[in-house]
Amino acid sequence: MMRISIITPSLNQGRFLAEALESVRRQQYPNVEHLVYDGGSADETLGILQATTDPHLRWQSQPDSGQSEALNRGFDEAQGDIIGWLNADDRYTGGCFRHVVRAFADDPDLDVLYGDLAEIDECGKLRRVRREVDFNRFILLYHHVLYIPTPTAFYRRRVFDAGNRLRPELHYAMDYEFFLRLSALGYRIRRIPRLLAEFRIHSQSKSCRAALAQTAEKQQILCAHSPLARKLHSPTVRRAAFFALALVAALLRRLRKAARGDYLSFALSNLNEGEV
Repeated sequence: MMRISIITPSLNQGRFLAEALESVRRQQYPNVEHLVYDGGSADETLGILQATTDPHLRWQSQPDSGQSEALNRGFDEAQGDIIGWLNADDRYTGGCFRHVVRAFADDPDLDVLYGDLAEIDECGKLRRVRREVDFNRFILLYHHVLYIPTPTAFYRRRVFDAGNRLRPELHYAMDYEFFLRLSALGYRIRRIPRLLAEFRIHSQSKSCRAALAQTAEKQQILCAHSPLARKLHSPTVRRAAFFALALVAALLRRLRKAARGDYLSFALSNLNEGEV
């Protein structure tokens, strides 16, 4: 049986942490380790961790330089054949590990997989389901939305055995840069059409609290990875080119979703709810 390691970075997310821990426990997967790296929380986080009786959970709490450092520490210490990254305010859906293990077992050449995502609000109520598109590097690079949902991403151990780690100086778009780098190195990334995780939207999340900083960091990464950026020396021309490419990437993503019937299904679902 493949061993799964789940790494959870945490800082003052105590009001959501118990749900994240429970979402791992309820997978009822016997060969799992859950590693929590807390950056020195001042809320109820430590009380929750100290009270846990889950034999699969290991945790430590000490100051760090940020989320990337905590995750890299986990990548160094994880013993699993498959490694996942679950933030303290997110949750896995039922059956997630079963789908992940089956996908890796069926495809020995697969290095990274990701699935579909449900967005939930602060209270855990469903907002919408994001059924994503198959992997495409052009869309990943230029689209303003990171269409690989990080909570649904799982990695084969060899990705980290080869020395790949997050860039510790990145604090907001480290996952975007990591996926781009792995793709450039030739790692095989694939989507499986399964709902794997729930991403929580709330006012204190980095996605909401630091949206401008996240956008700025993403732009820096885009410039570093885009072949076009090395050819366009004028910042004005580069911005215009990136804007145009972002529109193309967004259109491609929408066309792929439309061809799959996602928008029609969504419209029919809303219509049925209205009829009820």
